[in-house]
Amino acid sequence: MIFTSDNWAGAHPAIAASLTAHSAGFTPAYGAGDLDQKVAQTFNRIFGREVAVFFVGTGTAANSLALSAVSRPGGVSFCHRDAHVIADECGAPEFFSQGSRLVPVDGKEGKIDPTNLEAEIARFPQGFVHAGQPVAITLTQATEAGTVYQPDEIRAISKIAKAHGLPLHMDGARFANALVALDLTPAQMTLDLGVDILSFGGTKNGCWCAEALVFLDSSMAGQAAFLQKRAAQLYSKSRFIAAQFDAYFESDLWLDLARHANGMAARLQRGIDASTNARLAWLSAANETFPIIPKTLAKDLTAKGALFYEWSAPRSHPNLVGEDETLLRLVTSFATTEEHIDRFVDLLG
Repeated sequence: MIFTSDNWAGAHPAIAASLTAHSAGFTPAYGAGDLDQKVAQTFNRIFGREVAVFFVGTGTAANSLALSAVSRPGGVSFCHRDAHVIADECGAPEFFSQGSRLVPVDGKEGKIDPTNLEAEIARFPQGFVHAGQPVAITLTQATEAGTVYQPDEIRAISKIAKAHGLPLHMDGARFANALVALDLTPAQMTLDLGVDILSFGGTKNGCWCAEALVFLDSSMAGQAAFLQKRAAQLYSKSRFIAAQFDAYFESDLWLDLARHANGMAARLQRGIDASTNARLAWLSAANETFPIIPKTLAKDLTAKGALFYEWSAPRSHPNLVGEDETLLRLVTSFATTEEHIDRFVDLLG
């Protein structure tokens, strides 16, 4: 019963097989091989237009290079207060963008509130050199709360971005989970809503180590190739990232894996909702679930083999958890089984 993170899950057998299949022989390095080019064309196909794709090894690298690509001196990027870029990346986005700052924006359940976003942008008047200058907005889809931005919510943030001349970046570490939750195409969740740059994640959804920085308008890529190289993210044997993506996209495996992870989370939420010893902090549509349970029960679950993280309540819910309670984060993955879910729910009582 491992619910710590989808990063703990291994690689899907089809992706492992693809790595093995492409491990022999010789092929041009640094992204120049046929397989790399094939996967780049697959990205073009799934987004319905020519995009610029750069393979990287981690989501932190993708996010950091995305914000670095649009940064300027004194740059300020806006994100949700609990977003991964500001809470869990050790300052990497600021480091790689040469000191550009991240400014937190409040909002419920992991989503940027448009009114709060406008207020934060207003704190940086155009031309006021002492404050710095806005350079980007970044949102996380699915969010760190397991929720997903609805199309109208993304459109509202995009409208603000365009009004201020700011590119809109999407951290898609769990892009597939959000996509299937909304039943949209990749273009419908990005291009059609005004997203300019995407961090496309595969690692949390069955890949071994496969992330991509995608410029949905290829003309925006600019110096991205040099930024990638300078950040030590230009892999000589990039065919091994391409091999993962090749299997990932084959027969829509990536969507099937995300549907399974989301389905396991839904089953888990139903079980929690029926328990007299737990309650859901909020409903989530992707593969992260947040129940509140007694602290004593958390210790008992751990003793009986359940692995999870105890989580801090978000600032938007200051009185969410009682003194004798704890908030858990439970993450499901392509490798989670119904038996894992049912055993955990049974232990909840």
